[in-house]
Amino acid sequence: MNDNQDPAGNSHPAQEREELRNLRHYTCSGQRGTRQTATAKNKEPMRDQTLFSDTMMDMDETRFTLSELNRKVAQAISDGLDRDYWVEAELAECRVNKGHCYMTLVEKDEAGATPKAKASAKCWASNWQRIAPFFERETGQPLHAGLKVLLKVYPQFHEAYGFSWIVTDINPAYTLGDLVRRRQEIVRCLKQKQLYDLQRRLRLPLFCQRVAVVSSSTAAGYGDFCAQLAANPCGFRFAATLFQATMQGETVERSIIAALDRIASSDEPFDCVVIIRGGGDTSDFSGFETLPLAEKVARFPLPVISGIGHERDGCVIDEISFAQVITPTAAAQLLIENLKTTLDTIEDAQQRIASRATEKLAASRMRLSALSEAIPRLFSVVKIQQTSRLDRLYQRLATAMGRKTQAAVAQIESLRQQMVAASARRLSDERHRIELAEGRAKALDPALLLKRGYSITLHNGKAVRSAQALKPGDRIETRLNEGTLISTVE
Repeated sequence: MNDNQDPAGNSHPAQEREELRNLRHYTCSGQRGTRQTATAKNKEPMRDQTLFSDTMMDMDETRFTLSELNRKVAQAISDGLDRDYWVEAELAECRVNKGHCYMTLVEKDEAGATPKAKASAKCWASNWQRIAPFFERETGQPLHAGLKVLLKVYPQFHEAYGFSWIVTDINPAYTLGDLVRRRQEIVRCLKQKQLYDLQRRLRLPLFCQRVAVVSSSTAAGYGDFCAQLAANPCGFRFAATLFQATMQGETVERSIIAALDRIASSDEPFDCVVIIRGGGDTSDFSGFETLPLAEKVARFPLPVISGIGHERDGCVIDEISFAQVITPTAAAQLLIENLKTTLDTIEDAQQRIASRATEKLAASRMRLSALSEAIPRLFSVVKIQQTSRLDRLYQRLATAMGRKTQAAVAQIESLRQQMVAASARRLSDERHRIELAEGRAKALDPALLLKRGYSITLHNGKAVRSAQALKPGDRIETRLNEGTLISTVE
């Protein structure tokens, strides 16, 4: 298509350019004021039909059909903007239909919300087949809404479809620079909030076998991950639980955050989290380049292993996660090697313990052998020494016992003599005490009292000490020195 043709192949003769210039002159002259006045009059009740008709007649020589006027506008744009331009814009929309790519370009204000400018753009299939794979190969992702791009365009105004920019080339380095800037801004925010290296401070459990997997059930990478774990040569057993998430498109951020929330609230005590994208060609990374998702991963209490990127491509999640691997199978291999390292450590400790025990046992046996040889000789010397010592002790004991015996015999004889004297004195004292008690007992004998003229009155076998203790009719017994009287109380 040359400069004198539209997408339909219609040519624009030179005379049409001359007519367009005449049109420009017409719109800038006083005639434009006449047309505006006529238009204004149309808004009021029609009061001067003759004036309106005269005006219409004056415009007969400059009257155009819409297609003619649109072609002249197209030619004016082609003449005024007759070269390609590099334009910076953000893709608000990007869709492919029948091999052609249709875009909506916007320029937003500094707040990043309200568009300052907006235009449609098209990339015909002949160019799109070259531009799309080139951009994806250089940036690691396809063109999609939200990207900032630097496009080479030329203007086109079609009489049927209106104005649009036609894309002929793209500069991936500009988009890569914007992505790097966005990533650096996310990293700066994470460092400012002291979240950047939180994951790096965690430790992968020695027996890391209960794995929470964030991926799509249909992703080939998830199948590769599970197959690699199951086929490990050491025979380790892993329990991988899938938490379904969208790994491409505009819902990546919300989907992965929701999956991480489900893992955090699960009753299963997981050891780590593995995020797997993988499978197929390189696709959209933009969903992984967001601050909310980065903060969620950084704050997660379990080690997060990122298997999102490829060898050349990566994202901010790879940078802040506990560990980053290239492929899902590499993530599985990391877990296998971690468990293999634990097994090797245990086996090495087992070998060292066994070796140390063997050395200790050999040394103990050598000591026992040496002692077994030395014991008879030492026993003989000790026996002689102890026999001599026992003899000396026996003699000392016999001498001491003799002295003790003599002293004890003398003490016993002294005690015997003291006991005899004491016993004699005690017997004499007791005899005297008994004689005194016998005298006092005789002095208290009732018979002696009766002989002196006293009597004893008994009631029911007991002595009566008071007349008040008796009542009329009681029988009482009165004992005299000679005889007994029986009386009744009246």
